[in-house]
Amino acid sequence: MSPVKLHVQNISLSFGGIRALQNIDFKVNEGEIFAVIGPNGAGKTSLINSINGFYKPQQGAVILNGQDITTLPPYKRAQLGISRTFQNIALYTNMTTLDNLMAARHLHMKSNLLTGALFWGPAQREEIEHRRKVEEIIDFLEMEAIRKSTVGTLSYGLRKRVELGRALALEPTLLLLDEPMAGMNVEEKEDMARFILDIHEQRNMTILIIEHDIGLVMDISQRIVALDFGQKIAEGTPDEIRQNETVIKAYLGQEAKH
Repeated sequence: MSPVKLHVQNISLSFGGIRALQNIDFKVNEGEIFAVIGPNGAGKTSLINSINGFYKPQQGAVILNGQDITTLPPYKRAQLGISRTFQNIALYTNMTTLDNLMAARHLHMKSNLLTGALFWGPAQREEIEHRRKVEEIIDFLEMEAIRKSTVGTLSYGLRKRVELGRALALEPTLLLLDEPMAGMNVEEKEDMARFILDIHEQRNMTILIIEHDIGLVMDISQRIVALDFGQKIAEGTPDEIRQNETVIKAYLGQEAKH
């Protein structure tokens, strides 16, 4: 049994009278792809926002590697190894692919304003090392052709890939993917699925993914939790979720059995 990477411990989140999450509890093991599914409004993005610190649950705790991080701000969680992509792409559209990835390296930069301005000695060596890591990600995600392209001019699918690259540039140990294939065509989805599997296998990355493409979720994830109206209605392997009557009624439809 792999050690627990993330424990979402009985968290509840409300906005006024709206209960977005109600006593959600699950564990993500080290090195697995863990999926969260559910219909629109089920609380999936509220969940991922609670994990990375954009929202603070009124009840419960978020435990990372045995450490309670519930009260930590997002940048502290990033320093501890949590990185994410967004349902709605959040990139610097007037900057190049390379610059977007370099911007994510700020978390690992040690140079101060003076040494950075002089660009000499340690600052120069650090810049070279960060660029080397970014170029590795560009090669890994097959973005060589767009490395100097302004992100705002790229297709939707390529921008999603750049955002994935930026998340990797933070060198996370837990990668949160919020609908990484939303709005993509079949070919773009296949490419993204391949990259996610490569990240998982080659970088031994723990991945939590929210995704509406159930066929893909069933293919790539080891375990799945299903939400509906802010409540957990099921948890298990893809086969167990596929056969779960509550999940079928709430989301998958009768065709999920076949």
